[in-house]
Amino acid sequence: MAQANKTTHGAQAHAGPRRLLNGIAVSYGIAIGRAYFINRRAEKTSANMGIALADVQLEENRLDQASSALAAEFESARAQLLSSQPDAPYVREQAELLNAYSMICRDPKMLAASKTIIREKLISAEYACEQAVLAIAGTFEKIDSPYLRERAVDVRAVGERIVSILRGEHLQRQLSGTEKYILFAHDLTPADTLALSPEKILGLATEMGGRTSHTGILARSMHRPCVVGITDLEKDAADGQLVVIDGIRGQVVINPDENELHHYTALQNRFEEYEGRLRKEALLPAETEDGIRVAVYGNIENGAEAGLSAALGAEGIGLFRTEFGYITRRNQPTEDELYEEYAKAVKLAAPGRVVLRTLDVGADKTLAGTLRLEEDNPVLGLRAIRYCMRHQDIFRRQLRAILRASAHGRAAVMFPMISGLHELKQAKSILGEVRQELDNEGIAYDKDIPLGAMIELPSAVFMAQALAREVNFFSIGTNDLIQYILGIDRGNKYVAYLYQPLHPAVIQAIRLVVDAAHEAGITVCVCGEMAADPYCLTALLAMGIDEFSLNPQSIPMVKYIIRHMDTEELRELQRRVYNSNSTRTTSKLIKQYLYERIPGELSFIDPASDTDV
Repeated sequence: MAQANKTTHGAQAHAGPRRLLNGIAVSYGIAIGRAYFINRRAEKTSANMGIALADVQLEENRLDQASSALAAEFESARAQLLSSQPDAPYVREQAELLNAYSMICRDPKMLAASKTIIREKLISAEYACEQAVLAIAGTFEKIDSPYLRERAVDVRAVGERIVSILRGEHLQRQLSGTEKYILFAHDLTPADTLALSPEKILGLATEMGGRTSHTGILARSMHRPCVVGITDLEKDAADGQLVVIDGIRGQVVINPDENELHHYTALQNRFEEYEGRLRKEALLPAETEDGIRVAVYGNIENGAEAGLSAALGAEGIGLFRTEFGYITRRNQPTEDELYEEYAKAVKLAAPGRVVLRTLDVGADKTLAGTLRLEEDNPVLGLRAIRYCMRHQDIFRRQLRAILRASAHGRAAVMFPMISGLHELKQAKSILGEVRQELDNEGIAYDKDIPLGAMIELPSAVFMAQALAREVNFFSIGTNDLIQYILGIDRGNKYVAYLYQPLHPAVIQAIRLVVDAAHEAGITVCVCGEMAADPYCLTALLAMGIDEFSLNPQSIPMVKYIIRHMDTEELRELQRRVYNSNSTRTTSKLIKQYLYERIPGELSFIDPASDTDV
């Protein structure tokens, strides 16, 4: 992300040793400014204040009052957000998160656990709350799902704020005047940002967090560079130090020297010029130099984001992750609520198409009102279409909402995690029954609504020819497909280096899917992180992928790269890529081609790994 708001940081760095800290870049750009810390992980814990038996009720009352006060604060902030900025692209998600925080405050299990500790150990409410929150967060951290593991951050953040209220330390520090700064934090949640002024923030960095963390969502919505997951950030940095956020390479420089300041200032200017050029051309078609048109869509998680995608150049929505409308709620949504959400997306994306993926939930992301199964390996368990086959009432309700929404524009339905022909036909049969129900009730829907299948499993790759005869399009979910083909958990730090999108096995799998689809006369879309990586994008274009669907913020860059491609040259690249037997060789082939096509832009691109697997 470009950072338009620069700050005067002076000619010389702040006194102190230089430090280079590495993390994960979650929002592109360069920021230079003074550090300002909020939400440090307190070095002290609440005093283990012993209480008399007669004071137990008093401490329980203090806990209830603190949690209720914080819940009311979240609810008030949510109402203010929705009333003041109802159409802002990030508001819906922020509002849902604030609602989730309010629910955590009022969670009877957390309150009961804290009160049990107060009664049994005869200790203060703040110390009891800390112990209860640590136990609950620890349970989340053991879950296989990255999404749910990161919810431990939410529980900790809410618990810490309750404890702050109990200590009388709840007031947020404020900066005076118009000073702009780089925001540092142990972790940053929407709760922490309520008192912050976005116009004062030049960039963000946190010790905790991952690619799906709230900090990244916030930074991208604000167009600020951001790096998360930085080990020892709190130990190595202090308020007032001059720092650089390198949101391109995922680094933070503490006390840069004069040469580094000159380098990063020049890089910041170049990046802003580059991003400005991309934004100006975002609405141009993604057409190669020799006139071949490629469709580029956006991935969204709620209906309101369809408008943001269109503004950034998306021709429609290639992946609506509908499960996020379920797992952020206390109760399951009704058919009408789902219909309203989907219809909003269909209308905002018009005349483009919206592809609604049916629920991709599993044993680690159980919906309200359903039994959570204990599974040793939920990633290979009851998830996605398998979950829907087990909970057909939920599945039918969602299909009705999707079909009803299709009456308002162009929509498509897509089944995730299809493993074979029988599974696909079973899902199609239920869809047919739902269509008949709507016909009997006289409810309008698109009678010709397209049907797609996601190719995410090795079995689906080998069954692609048979599956292609049953659907109107394929969508390759590269995030899961790569993980399953290579047999690695990309969230496991011990084997994450083996997650190689350009591994020869991945290339050959995609080749099989593309050939089967084109032989059957249907299109192939790629949705996932692979589509947003310029090196992988080039390989996918060479393999004949028809459509791409990705994070909306990456759309301008992807369309720009496509417009600098030549299909004749890509055919030669395709031949060489198919004959490659190593990730290293494939990466070098693609890098060489990109240097010939867009040499100036490569300084803003993180190269694909050259590891030879």
